[in-house]
Amino acid sequence: MKRYVDRPEYLDFLKRWQDKNIVKVVSGVRRAGKSTLFYLFRQYLRKQGVKEDQMININFENMKYDELRDPLKLYHYLEDQLQADKMNYIFLDEIQHVNQFEKVVDSLFLKDNVDIYLTGSNAYFLSGEIATLLTGRYVELKILPLSFKEFVQWHKQNDSFTDNSAMFNQYLKGSFPYTLFIDSDKDRNEYMQGVYSTIVLTDIVSRLNVKDAPVLERLIQSLYSNIGSQISINKITNTLKSAGYSTSNKTMDRYLGGILDSLLMYEAKTFDVHGRHLLNAPSKYYGVDMGIRNILLPDHQQDFGHIIENIVYLELLRRNKAVYVGNNGKLEVDFVGINSDNNLSYYQVALTTLDENVLHRELRTLETINDSYPKYLLTLDTINPTANYNGIQKLNLIDWLLDK
Repeated sequence: MKRYVDRPEYLDFLKRWQDKNIVKVVSGVRRAGKSTLFYLFRQYLRKQGVKEDQMININFENMKYDELRDPLKLYHYLEDQLQADKMNYIFLDEIQHVNQFEKVVDSLFLKDNVDIYLTGSNAYFLSGEIATLLTGRYVELKILPLSFKEFVQWHKQNDSFTDNSAMFNQYLKGSFPYTLFIDSDKDRNEYMQGVYSTIVLTDIVSRLNVKDAPVLERLIQSLYSNIGSQISINKITNTLKSAGYSTSNKTMDRYLGGILDSLLMYEAKTFDVHGRHLLNAPSKYYGVDMGIRNILLPDHQQDFGHIIENIVYLELLRRNKAVYVGNNGKLEVDFVGINSDNNLSYYQVALTTLDENVLHRELRTLETINDSYPKYLLTLDTINPTANYNGIQKLNLIDWLLDK
């Protein structure tokens, strides 16, 4: 059994940018597979003839490298390791632990024989000076936990595939790569609890210096229990106050920013379908993994419609450069995807549309959009799963996730 998961699409990104005079940044939630991706890429480099002394790999979560969190010491250490007249591949994992790391990167970038690869476990590390110093000089790969397609492919490769429906139910228990190597639900939940606690304590509590962690955790639970619903800061504050928590809009806004920066959750803003611009309206929030929702809300598994909506949102993030909630006047489109060519696509998500009233409701929003961009209705229906309604294409959700 392989102890890692092949991520060919992500690996292709690193291959395409290899040896180009640009910094490669891989961002994503903790345990999504960033370090493994670098490991796979180094394997690829070895096969291309790159020698071990041309590759420098530092993971700043390893205590061995604590001293190198000082930017000056890190720079001198790296400079001493460089091989003259050869390309040097530098991998700096969890770089956000290095103070003023952007200055180290900027100095290394000036050298002709250095190819730089960085990872970070939160969005915050790219919002500071590195974005200013390296504007136009870095490309970012945003990595997510396993897609359902990757999940299924791994099980097929390891002769543990059953059928697509059973695989989908298993996938909802956790999509972090390491969960593939855990057999029992109890062990999986314990692992997921550890991942969640690490994200909260390291990427939110420590960074924001949170004093009232119970309020933060209650906020996270509230967001996960309301995935797919419009939420405002004021509504969150009032909900927590009614539950007996002492907080304010300012605190909630700060905590929400920390949650989004940790990549534990994602924000879907509202997009005006007709005017082609963002609206000043409450956002919706989606979780990075449904296994985390399971441990936070073990008694809230009945809202399956919003769970599959969350799965669709994450898949659209993988396939598009931007994903929004659509507004079409009085009606709402579940998702608007905008790809790298700035082409749009529209999606409605429903458990089933075998009921004629539900079908009419789901189609109505898409029917009122007067453009030629593709429109999709995603359901779990196995009866008449691929109907076409005047250009609106119905697809089975599981087949769509598998690119069938």
